Amino acid sequence: MTDDKQPVKKMSIIVSRGSLDGIYPALIMANGARMEGIEASLFFTFFGLNALANKTLDSLKVSTVGNSALNMAMPMLGLPMTIPFPTVMGAIPGVSAFATHLMNKEMEKLDIPPVREFLELISDSGGKIYACKLAMDMFKLKKEDLMDRVDGVLTVGDFYNESAGAGTHILFT
Repeated sequence: MTDDKQPVKKMSIIVSRGSLDGIYPALIMANGARMEGIEASLFFTFFGLNALANKTLDSLKVSTVGNSALNMAMPMLGLPMTIPFPTVMGAIPGVSAFATHLMNKEMEKLDIPPVREFLELISDSGGKIYACKLAMDMFKLKKEDLMDRVDGVLTVGDFYNESAGAGTHILFT
C-alpha cells in the first residue's frame, strides 16, 4: 500500500455567512493554515461581506433564529448540551444580543481575538482577504466601504485563478 498523501500547500476559504458564528470557523481555519506555513486566502461572498464592511464588522451577532445547533451553547449557561434551544426563543428581542455577549465572553477567555483583529492577524501573516465582486455589486458596496486589509475585489473566475495550483484545497464555510 502506498501513501498518496500530498501536503496541503494552500487553503482557499469561501465565507458566505455573515453572523458571528458563521465567520469564526473561516478565520480559525485561515489562521491555523498560516500558523502551519500554508498559504491562505479568504473569499467573502454574499452575507459573509458583513465581516468586511466597516459599518457592520464590529457588531456581528450570533444567529439565534433557525440555528438548530444552539444546544452547543447551553453549557455556557450551566445547562447540559442535551437541552435543545427552542428556535422560537431566538426571535425574542435581546436573545441574539445575549447569545452574542456569551459567545464573545467565552472567546475572550480563550484569547480568541475579535473579528477585526483576527482579520488583521491573518493579513499580517501573509494571508489574503478578498471580496466577491458579484456580491459587492448586488449589495451596492464599494471597496472603500470595506476594511483596509481587503486585498482586492475578485470575480469568481479571478478567485479560481487565485486558488489554482497543486496542493490547493477549497473550503466553503
